[in-house]
Amino acid sequence: MNPEPVLRSLALTMPLAAAAALITVLYLVRWLSLKDRGNDRMQKVSGAISKGADAYLKRQYKTVTFFFAAMFVILALASFYSKMSMFTPFAFVTGGVFSGLAGYVGMKTATSSNVRTAQAASRSLEEGLKVAFSSGSVMGLTVVGLALMHISLWYFTLDWYYTEILPSASQAAKFAQMASVLLTSSMGASSMALFARVGGGIFTKAADVGADLVGKVEKNIPEDDARNPAVIADNVGDNVGDVAGMGADLYESYVGSIIAASALGASAGYGLSGTILPFMIASFGVIASIIGGFFVRTGGKSGQAALLGALRRGTNAAALMSTVGSFFIVRYLLGADGTRMFFALFSGLAAGVLIGHATEIYTSSSYKATKDVSRSSLTGTATVIISGLSSGMRSTGLPVLIISGAIMASYYIAGGKLEPTKGLFAVSLAAVGMLSTLGITLATDAYGPVADNAGGIAQMAGMSHYVRERTDELDSLGNTTAATGKGFAIGSAALTALALIANYNDQIKGFTLNLNLMTPETMSGVFLGAMLPFFFSAMTMDSVARAAGSIVDEVRRQFKEIPGIMEGSADPDYATCVDICTASAQKEMIMPSLLAILAPIVTGIVLGPNGLGGMLVGAMVSGFLLAIMMSNAGGTWDNAKKYIEEGNFGGTGSDAHKAGIVGDTVGDPLKDTSGPSINILIKLMTMVAIVFTPVIVSLSLIK
Repeated sequence: MNPEPVLRSLALTMPLAAAAALITVLYLVRWLSLKDRGNDRMQKVSGAISKGADAYLKRQYKTVTFFFAAMFVILALASFYSKMSMFTPFAFVTGGVFSGLAGYVGMKTATSSNVRTAQAASRSLEEGLKVAFSSGSVMGLTVVGLALMHISLWYFTLDWYYTEILPSASQAAKFAQMASVLLTSSMGASSMALFARVGGGIFTKAADVGADLVGKVEKNIPEDDARNPAVIADNVGDNVGDVAGMGADLYESYVGSIIAASALGASAGYGLSGTILPFMIASFGVIASIIGGFFVRTGGKSGQAALLGALRRGTNAAALMSTVGSFFIVRYLLGADGTRMFFALFSGLAAGVLIGHATEIYTSSSYKATKDVSRSSLTGTATVIISGLSSGMRSTGLPVLIISGAIMASYYIAGGKLEPTKGLFAVSLAAVGMLSTLGITLATDAYGPVADNAGGIAQMAGMSHYVRERTDELDSLGNTTAATGKGFAIGSAALTALALIANYNDQIKGFTLNLNLMTPETMSGVFLGAMLPFFFSAMTMDSVARAAGSIVDEVRRQFKEIPGIMEGSADPDYATCVDICTASAQKEMIMPSLLAILAPIVTGIVLGPNGLGGMLVGAMVSGFLLAIMMSNAGGTWDNAKKYIEEGNFGGTGSDAHKAGIVGDTVGDPLKDTSGPSINILIKLMTMVAIVFTPVIVSLSLIK
């Protein structure tokens, strides 16, 4: 093992990498600000979208503030009456603040870049890609930069406290307390992410569904037509749901994987080396992501293949650099065990790439699955729904095989059969490996909503038809990369949740966890956990349906009561639709979010620690499958509709197109609200179980 002073100095790579990411963000923001914003009409539309997004986030953060204040008080009381660290309530709040800040920065950049992307696309497809991808890079690098800064803040504060203020604490006690505080901070990030994902998802899909059902189906007007009263709300939703919500979501995934691995590294017997290893891997991944961004170029070519090739060059270059760097880092820190742990980490990185390709197979219009769903529209809406559901269910097969392979490979390569703790540490490293290049992976995802907004601005501002064609090319690829990003996040969630369950086992002091399925409390917990993702999804989908119903009624009212909308001689009341979506999202996001907090606490008290452990396992398994199915089915329906709009199977306005629109409408809440929220749900429940373990053990009815 390496001397402790050397290891302490190596931990400084984390804040240095965070600084590099945030400096790059400042450079990109400055570069984007110099880009042409187009004419006055384009700027007016963009300004309305930005104003609506700001108003929504301001209202959401006010609502969430009350929740965080209540949780601060609860955690403060729990830390006073139990063995929790006094830093616990503060760590929870900072986790939420940093997670929300990551989403806010990404959203502000997206709302200022959409009009610039539209103007850039008027010059060339490559220019449009460059501006949209740079905006996405701001989101990706902001997430990883703030995440590493956040972890650094707590790591160095706690290290100083236990070195200078409480030097009598043993190394084991020190690492246990640091892990507990860091996991609480991750719980704060998860809580904010769940509010952002659920609230933003309800907003965006309520607006999208309302706009499509009345505008495109009933009134037969194009998507993003300025005559549609819900069109601004729809574009606002792209930012608050698909950018701000997604940023907070993946911030939580990233932080959770690093902290879970760091905690297991210490308990696996690697001491400080094991603790800082995930920090250094993540830090090197940030640098690889920054460099990988320079490889995203189309070379003047157009078409989906050229765009996808450009993004793949960037992500593959970053993955290759991260792999090479990680090999030397792991070998240096872990010595003789380094090679085995590197291959465990590599299995996670490879699994992430493979899940991305598996997602493309089922969501991209370049492949048979999506074309088959488009073809089914020829026989009506029912067959579109049936074929889309079938495709989504079938799409779970490859990700399950890939994740199972990564778990088995990482565990047994690391010698888990003889040393289970090292095996679980290896699994957690696989999750870190999968997310190590999140800076660029998220960029390829976050650029999609910017391109989508750019297309809306081009339509509403009356730009030339070829501009909309170019933004549609960017948007269509964005649907595929978004589905890939969600698969990536869900896959990492499964690995991270497994590592967190291992942490839960470590946190139960004086109690031997026994997950034998023959015990009634464990089996009951498994069934309960398997049900929760379905119940949670039902709540969020009902929320979308109620909010969308309000938008449908409002859009119909305006078409009926405001003369001249269809002729273009009168402007719709866009603000009312934005207000309805905002109010509905704030109201509807509360109950699903509370379910994630209360379910593990109540289960632990009623069924005991074993029942709670069973619940976490059941939720992880069913949640992973359900999230993959919903995200991929929704992505397939969306791209199947776009494939028809390209002129296939009758093209825009045909009966097949109308059937495709309904399929896309059904898939919207699946892929953008319920599906991506589940990966937060399964990790948040596990973190709540870990943080409240002392309370659960003391109050449990079954010992």
